[in-house]
Amino acid sequence: MALIAPSLLAADFLHLDAALRMVNDSQADWLHLDVMDGRFVPNISFGLPVIESLRKATSKPFDVHLMILEPEKYAEAFKKAGADILTVHIEACPHLHRNVQQIKSLGMKAGVALNPHTPIASLDNILGDMDLVCLMSVNPGFGGQSFIPGTINKIKQLRQMIDDRGLQVDIEIDGGVGEKNAAEIVAAGATVLVAGSSVFNAADPLAAVAQLKSL
Repeated sequence: MALIAPSLLAADFLHLDAALRMVNDSQADWLHLDVMDGRFVPNISFGLPVIESLRKATSKPFDVHLMILEPEKYAEAFKKAGADILTVHIEACPHLHRNVQQIKSLGMKAGVALNPHTPIASLDNILGDMDLVCLMSVNPGFGGQSFIPGTINKIKQLRQMIDDRGLQVDIEIDGGVGEKNAAEIVAAGATVLVAGSSVFNAADPLAAVAQLKSL
């Protein structure tokens, strides 16, 4: 059974307290928090003050996804704000091993995200050092996009690589995940589903999370 991580990016920012109450009351395992800088991706979302405030109102693990350049400058600050898992983009980190070691030294789980065009082979020499791989199934920067079908093959490739090496690394899928494709994604080998619009835009978000959890 996959872990479910609702993405706050799809919530109503005017009522974040209500969104957080819903996540607390739901079967969600983590809360996914997308931080964007307007440089690495063409959008700006939210940052440290929002995460720090949210941390006071929930015990759910914070899965913080940094879509920013130079993430090493802010890793310690995100730890202090409440991050439990910190994911950086391979495309933004020329010294990725250093980034991963920094995150782990701060007491967080280390994740590495890959954009849709980035091949799985790019993880070959670093896979054993991380806790999570986040495969972007949309082009990062905006919520509400459609799932890129080719991601299924990437999941299978990554699952094979992890299993062949006997590693315990989560495969997280981020973008366009919903009830219509969740079962196929999990069958391919994913262990964490990030769900934004399919949860927060649903008529019954609690039921939407429960349905994803059951697939």
